[in-house]
This record gives sequence, structure tokens and C-alpha cells, in this order.
Amino acid sequence: MAAPQDVHVRICNQEIVKFDLEVKALIQDIRDCSGPLSALTDLNTKVKEKFQQLRHRIQDLEQSAKEQDKESEKQALLQEVENHKKQMLRKTTKESLAQTSSSITENLMGISRMMSQQVQQSEEAMQTLVNSSRTILDANEEFKSMSGTIQLGRKLITKYNRRELTDKLLIFLALALFLATVLYIVKKRLFPFL
Repeated sequence: MAAPQDVHVRICNQEIVKFDLEVKALIQDIRDCSGPLSALTDLNTKVKEKFQQLRHRIQDLEQSAKEQDKESEKQALLQEVENHKKQMLRKTTKESLAQTSSSITENLMGISRMMSQQVQQSEEAMQTLVNSSRTILDANEEFKSMSGTIQLGRKLITKYNRRELTDKLLIFLALALFLATVLYIVKKRLFPFL
């Protein structure tokens, strides 16, 4: 029958292998993740939890190794613990890469949102400029038509001023002729001998 320590060591080793496989699967899921940032954050949190469980199991195995009676078994288990720690260190590097990837993705999504807002503001500014240009063009057309009307009015006023001068001259000449006629008639009636 196996000693309780041997059973505990086997259980720790099985759990370490299990957590190791789960971490590998989660890291693969992170690599394959193309979904929203929340899904990537959830996967990252799960990886951290599995790493924490893996650390505890490696510590349990190390404690069990220190409690071994035989020096050869103790050294073999300590060597296995070191191997697990080295593997975990490489996985921690993967975890930090996944976390870095997650933060980069989050930053890129933030930049994307800011760019989207800038594009929307630019579109609004462009629409405002288009509307302003249209208003200015309408005002310009109205100014041109008013300018034509003003020029026509100026021509008419100039024409009426000339006509008024001509009318005054004709009235003056008619009045002079009338007065000359009246004077002639008065002279012939009052002074026929002259």
C-alpha cells in the first residue's frame, strides 16, 4: 500500500498537470480571441486564477518534497518542483504577454473610439461648412440680383433727371414764348404806334 505522502505527491502532480493544461488552453483562447475587450479581460482573469492555483500546487509539492524521508526521493521531487517552476516562469512570461496584448488591445480600441469621434466631429464640421457655403452662395446670388436692380434703378433715375431737365427747359421756353406773345399783344393794343 502506498504511503499517504506518495498519494499526496501524485495528487499534486496530477493537479499541476491539469492546471498546466488549463493554462495552455486559456492562453490559446486568448490568442484566438477576436471578440470584445470584456471577453479578453475575462480570459486574462481566468489565466491569473489558474496560475495562482498552479503556484499553490507547486508549493504543496515542494513542501511534500521537503517532508520526504529518503534523500533520493526528496532530491527527485525538488528537481521536479524546479522544473515546474521553470515551466511556470515561461508561462508567466506568456501571461504577461497576454496581459500586454490585452492592454494594447484596450489602448487600440480607445484610440479607435477617439478616431471615430474625431471623424464624426469632422463630418459635422464639414456639414456645417457645406451649409454655410450654401448660405453664402444664396446670399451672393441675391446680392447679384439686387445689384442688377440697383443698376437698373440708377439708370432710371439718371433718365428721369435728364427728362426733368428737358421738361424744365421746355416749360421755361414755353413760358418765355407765352410771355413774349402776351407782351407783343399788349404792346400792339396799348401802343399801336410803336
